[in-house]
Amino acid sequence: MTTSPGAVRVPYTGGEKESLHASLNRHRDAVLWKLEGLDDEQVRRVMTPSGTNLLGLVKHLASVEYGWFCSTFGREVEPLWFDPASAEDMSAGQGETTAQIVGFYGRARAAADRTISELSLDDLGTSWSGTTVSLRWVLIRMVEETARHAGHMDIVRELIDGGAGDHRPG
Repeated sequence: MTTSPGAVRVPYTGGEKESLHASLNRHRDAVLWKLEGLDDEQVRRVMTPSGTNLLGLVKHLASVEYGWFCSTFGREVEPLWFDPASAEDMSAGQGETTAQIVGFYGRARAAADRTISELSLDDLGTSWSGTTVSLRWVLIRMVEETARHAGHMDIVRELIDGGAGDHRPG
């Protein structure tokens, strides 16, 4: 699931849905790029007092993609092997491999993309809290969520090996 440098750009004159989706994809790609070239110890290395590590953030983003894009709109969600309500989605367990979590993120992303392509921005769903939300709102929420955690990952990656930036160098 890698892309070439600068492959995802938000269109300068695109429509709302196309632009929001491109922005989300740009941040999603940055999330995956932050893992590239690191070994298992490095992607699991806890770098903050709260326990933040790269692999845990990818697992979290996968679970929220399934939650917001799939559960909210009554679509199928992959059975979870952890409890996101107890923050188990913020860390990688001993038996969880990098490939397993990156694959989980890829499947969540593909499921979310199906929802985005099949629904209109004004279609409504019900969130985990019972709030009615539009696909537009969910797209904005997930651009924010993914950008926030991509920023966390940028800092963690810089602390690990000095790599920084919002996209692969050209």
